[in-house]
Amino acid sequence: MTINLDAPTCPTREQRANGINAFNGKATELVERARSGQLRNCERDFQQNAGCLLNFYLTVRVATIRDSAMIVHSPVGCAAPAALYREVFRRLWTSLNRAVDFDFHWLTTNIGERDVIYGAADKLRYAIEESERRHSPEAIFILTSCASGIIGEDIEGVVSELQPRTRATIVPIHCEGIRSRIVQTGYDAFWHGILKYLVGKPRKKQADLVNVASMLSYTWQDRVEITRLLGKIGLRPNFIPEFATVGEFRQMSEAALTAPVCPTYTDYLSRGLEQEFGVPYFLYPSPIGMANTDEWLRQVAALTGKGKEAERVIKEERKVWEPRMDKIRAGFDELKKKNGGQYRIMGSLGQGRLVTQTPFFHELGVTTPVALCQDFDDLLLEDVENLIKRVGDFEIVVNTFQAAEVAHTARKHDPDMVLSCPFQGSAYKREKGMTRIHALRADGRTWSAQAGYAGAVACGNFLLQATHNRSFQNTMLAKTEDPYRPWFYEQPDPHYFHRKEAIG
Repeated sequence: MTINLDAPTCPTREQRANGINAFNGKATELVERARSGQLRNCERDFQQNAGCLLNFYLTVRVATIRDSAMIVHSPVGCAAPAALYREVFRRLWTSLNRAVDFDFHWLTTNIGERDVIYGAADKLRYAIEESERRHSPEAIFILTSCASGIIGEDIEGVVSELQPRTRATIVPIHCEGIRSRIVQTGYDAFWHGILKYLVGKPRKKQADLVNVASMLSYTWQDRVEITRLLGKIGLRPNFIPEFATVGEFRQMSEAALTAPVCPTYTDYLSRGLEQEFGVPYFLYPSPIGMANTDEWLRQVAALTGKGKEAERVIKEERKVWEPRMDKIRAGFDELKKKNGGQYRIMGSLGQGRLVTQTPFFHELGVTTPVALCQDFDDLLLEDVENLIKRVGDFEIVVNTFQAAEVAHTARKHDPDMVLSCPFQGSAYKREKGMTRIHALRADGRTWSAQAGYAGAVACGNFLLQATHNRSFQNTMLAKTEDPYRPWFYEQPDPHYFHRKEAIG
């Protein structure tokens, strides 16, 4: 795949990777249909929710870039999540080496009805000038919206006009929600803007620098653990995008490699850095679970000439953490004895978690009858094939935040533990166990870690603890009504409303 930085933005995930957001069936069936070119997206006749390229994935990240300003070129409501996440990020503890010298600088152009008719370019010009005056940023990010996209606002024209007299680098990001039903297109649009406008030719190569781009759902403790592990083999992480400086984006071309925490999130950036600047990369595995962390370190070492150091670190870390993992496995073994010889967990969320969380469950000695996935595309097809070889076949439900489908899947498979999150809805209405899939970046508690050896033990302990503490789901079960009627649960397929003939 060639990345065209002469274009204003990236292709959608549908265009470049056959992205879908609706599927129900075996993992082997998903792979077979994708390989044969028969995998197609379904239209939902009933949809409760959808991910927005602008809101869900970008405002919450771009706002944290410390010496920048963000302009959301939209009606005022589209910028609302930035206000929420300002408070969420403020909860990061300074004792965890949080960057204490940042504040969030963002504006909205507040597109209204008149602007939809006559255009809002003047508002955008004013917002750029005001961002420069108020904040003196190193970069100004312009995030587009459905409204600016529908009226065909000439974003690049405004940027070309104002850039010569603006000290900050202006970075337009085309993340209109109507562009794609695959929310990961928002990732790619962001990285396209970064590659096109911010990253320049390297002044010098930094042989010990590793680009690490990670999801919002990995915590600050995960950053600490990755820093620790890379430091033990003589390397430094360049964490992006949250809390990075513009200078840290610019130096990505100088890094020795780009390493993933989430392969889907890192994909477009990694390919672009290699194509334009010769920075090597790998996409799998992520450092989630003991075995995957071993291999992640080995992949990093292979691209930096640190093979001996990595093997030494793996040996040292295994000696410390393996006994703790053994105790967690023993805890699940006790549960399995009481539960007919097995313990089944339903988890996953995005593609990255699909290919990392599933083998981690098997590492704990538990099985996965079904995995949820927000969306799916061909970029991880080979990794899913390898996952099937590793853990056996299982069911996959591809659905983008459809709470009814999640609840149906949980009821149908009836696993011993359901891992859910606020975007997935009512899977907590059940007699058996339930807890969250992940925390968020600002969660500094040790038991919320997921990455590296420390994260594997923390996550394993968290899951084991959740099997003994059911107070949350007991309360929800007693105090809330089930939002779906019994006949829906009786349908064999959670995607019941994909069938036109079912409506009438």
